[in-house]
Amino acid sequence: MRLLKLVPDNTNIGFVRMRWVAFAITVVLTLSSIALLATRGLNLGVDFVGGLMMEVKFEEPVKLDELRNTVDSLGVGSSALQNFGGPDTVLVRLPLPPGDDAAVQKVVQEVQSAISENHKDATFRRVETVSGKVSDELIRDGIIAIVLSMGAIALFTWFRFEWHFGVSTIVALVHDVTVTLGFFALTQLEFDLNIVAAVLTIIGYSLNDKVVVDDRIRENLRKYRQMEIGSLIDLSVNETLSRTVATTMALILALGSLLLLGGDVLFGFTAAMLLGIVIGTYSSIFVSSSLLISLGVGPHTFAPADTGTAEKVGSR
Repeated sequence: MRLLKLVPDNTNIGFVRMRWVAFAITVVLTLSSIALLATRGLNLGVDFVGGLMMEVKFEEPVKLDELRNTVDSLGVGSSALQNFGGPDTVLVRLPLPPGDDAAVQKVVQEVQSAISENHKDATFRRVETVSGKVSDELIRDGIIAIVLSMGAIALFTWFRFEWHFGVSTIVALVHDVTVTLGFFALTQLEFDLNIVAAVLTIIGYSLNDKVVVDDRIRENLRKYRQMEIGSLIDLSVNETLSRTVATTMALILALGSLLLLGGDVLFGFTAAMLLGIVIGTYSSIFVSSSLLISLGVGPHTFAPADTGTAEKVGSR
């Protein structure tokens, strides 16, 4: 049986020739994402802002204004409502009441009773509570985890290859993470700890893809010392393209199924993973490798130091 090849053996795409277009797209996407984060911000979940959150499912779509009036009439604090996964599911956020767990349970029962009285088809799927102190710690820990992971990756690629590769990898990873966050600012999907886990997974996947390409570039720099650097990078990317495409397609199929069938709870996590893998593949092929040219990588890179041994031998 003949094996299926997603990328033919003789593929020779000129990725370096398209690098300025790719750089422009990368800058536009990054700046747009930063603008979205600055203007719209992230729709932080209870994990990060603290408070009480209830997920309510209705048999028919419900008007948010009517439901908000019902909750606000109880005098339990300013409520924030939004649809979750569809018009028939609503997330109700409330500030935590002062007191112990008994006070929280009292508020939950009051809200559930009021909603059930006006909407007999209401089903309460989950209730979550997070204190303000815990939410502050989660925000800090989430930021530290992302920053430390990217710093460790920069150091790894620096020592594994050369500083040029560390800089190009960090540029690509910052782009991947920023665009993913910009997507959540644009769509206002809930940003919680699951999404932080997805971002860290995206960083790991992108690193894996970039290291494979960088390692092939390093091998070819040692093997083809007279080759022009643009042609060498194109050769290296094309040689690893089959693996990159096969891995990406397998993940897209798996995540696509999970996105359609995984339910609302996993929707944000899966959407972040799917977008991050596509963006990460794009940056490793079009951005990270071509950026090495601008950083000065050439035939001299990885060349063994001249110790003068050859000159001494020839003079005898």
